[in-house]
Amino acid sequence: VEKVRTINVRPDRSTKFTKTGIQHGKTNAVKKAIVQLAEGETIDLYSNM
Repeated sequence: VEKVRTINVRPDRSTKFTKTGIQHGKTNAVKKAIVQLAEGETIDLYSNM
């Protein structure tokens, strides 16, 4: 692994207009990682299955 960068993805907000009023909601925030591998390296995702 040469480099690891992380991203905090903001939650998506939504508004729904119903008979009883306006409903507000949002999705969960997510943290993502971007991994840069050295040349020739691989990550085996299915080794434990």
